[in-house]
Amino acid sequence: MLSSNQIGAVYMAISAVSFSIMDILVKIMSASYPTGEIVFFRGLFGLIPIFFIIPRERYKNLFQTKKLKLHLARAFIGTFGMLWIFLAVKYLPIAEAITITFAAPVFATIFSMIILKEVIKVFRWVAIVIGLVGVVIILKPGTELFTIYSLFPLMFCLFFGIITILIKKLSKTEPDYLIATFFTLVIIFCGSISLFFEFKMPTALDFIPLVLIGIAGSAGNIFLTMSLRKGSISAVTPIKYLSLIIATFAGVLIFDEIPYFTTYLGAALIIASSFIIFKREEIKNKKTIIARQV
Repeated sequence: MLSSNQIGAVYMAISAVSFSIMDILVKIMSASYPTGEIVFFRGLFGLIPIFFIIPRERYKNLFQTKKLKLHLARAFIGTFGMLWIFLAVKYLPIAEAITITFAAPVFATIFSMIILKEVIKVFRWVAIVIGLVGVVIILKPGTELFTIYSLFPLMFCLFFGIITILIKKLSKTEPDYLIATFFTLVIIFCGSISLFFEFKMPTALDFIPLVLIGIAGSAGNIFLTMSLRKGSISAVTPIKYLSLIIATFAGVLIFDEIPYFTTYLGAALIIASSFIIFKREEIKNKKTIIARQV
């Protein structure tokens, strides 16, 4: 029988594969379809997995909440964050774009200090510096390899840092399916606005990857949440870097993209930084639980 950490690791693996499928398909479809339109289909078909996790008794009063403004803030900021990563995957080598997004916990830690007034001690400061150095190495500022597109995944990280704070506040009282529902509906809303400016009718064959983008993206979010609830952070987090391996192989085999050595070096520093942050977060949470029990 599997332990909680093992089940959490399985969920994380499913999440990583789901997000990888979404990223690969987004890059493929971006060659033919506007990004805003892809965002719309991500939201529309992303509703499918959510229907399976909403309790039947909540369908009548699904949107009943006392934190509507907070839900909408999380949803709109999350949608704009997702837009940046879609653009990053479109214009950058997929392995490079995905690697930079792994620096998101670094920015989440910085925003926790600024917004939540959390005390950041030595280990997490070291992690922040290591992570930022990794990002700079990948971005290669001041060289001919640096482009404005390199900033797109960094923008995702900035938005993610704010999202993390909002989700922390929402998760105290709000169920995961409600957070996911508001987020997905706002994705549809924002994506639908873009259709008035640029729209290309998908062919019957292209509908398949567009449907899969929505299902895979939504499933990735759901299984990520299930993984973090089921297993400890330090046990399940390493599995999420499976998506970097998939992105690297996809870049080489599908898109003919060979990562620079600096991408590997920066990835190593960013992953090390994330490990430190997640481990310190777990230690802090354990201390909080013990304090409450005393």
